[in-house]
This record gives sequence, C-alpha cells and structure tokens, in this order.
Amino acid sequence: MLNKLKQAKEEWGGALSIIDNWLDARQKLVILYCQLAGLPPYQDQKKGLPQQALITEFCQLLLDYASTGHFEIYHQIIAQSKLDGEENLKIAQELYSRITTTTDIALNFNDTYAEDASDQAMLNFDQDLSRLGEVIESRFEREDQLLEIVHLHHTLSIT
Repeated sequence: MLNKLKQAKEEWGGALSIIDNWLDARQKLVILYCQLAGLPPYQDQKKGLPQQALITEFCQLLLDYASTGHFEIYHQIIAQSKLDGEENLKIAQELYSRITTTTDIALNFNDTYAEDASDQAMLNFDQDLSRLGEVIESRFEREDQLLEIVHLHHTLSIT
C-alpha cells in the first residue's frame, strides 16, 4: 500500500492542495493500519491487541478519509468526467459505484471497534482488520483510477 501511495503522490501530488491533503490523509491511514496490524516496521515482539486509543484514532481517520472522498472529491471528478464525454463519465460512475461499496465495510468496522469494543468483538479484530485492509487497498486503486481519468483529459480543476 505504501508503494502505491508513493506513486499516487508522485503522479498527482502538487496538482491541488485538496488532493495533496487527501493523499496525506491516505498516508496517515496506511501507517496507522500497519501499526494496528503489527506490520513492519511496527511489528511488536509481544503479540496482543492494539490499544483502544490507537484503534479509535484509526477509525476516526478512516471516517474522515472516506468523507473527504465522498463529499469533496468524487462528485467533482464525476462532474469533470461529464465534461470529458460519455465514455469517461461511464467509467467514472462505475469506479464510484465500486468505491461506495467499500464505504459500508469501513463504517461497519468503525461501528464495531471505534469505541470500547466488546470482548466478543475483539475476538474477530485481526480477521476484520485484515478484511478491511483488502477493502482499503481496492478502494485506493479505484480512487487512483478516478484521478487518472481526470488527469488524462484535463488538468484537475477540483475546487
């Protein structure tokens, strides 16, 4: 995920501050995910569940990231795609539809773990976090494809 993020920043970074801020939030999200999952370089010698404060911070950032996409970026990309022609609009709408399905999984994760999750829920934490990681990665890929559609046909004019 971090390598793809680096590519995205190289490709679209500097185009607009809103995109830069969004990609920075993505980077923070990936880092927190790696910390929660105990992935290098954040693996811990002792195995155990992460602290609730870190889980809560991750969930808040996850919701903020998803909200920024839905309410500040995607709709503007769709609007720009309309101007670029029917084919681009169709592709952008399909990508947006696929991104939207990932939001429900993120919201469910947040609802389960953001605030003092039950002991029963925590039994599934590693499995749910792994599934969320897969979903987040596919979301990032589709978001990058959306940005690429606009980038190929126009300079970004998102306000």
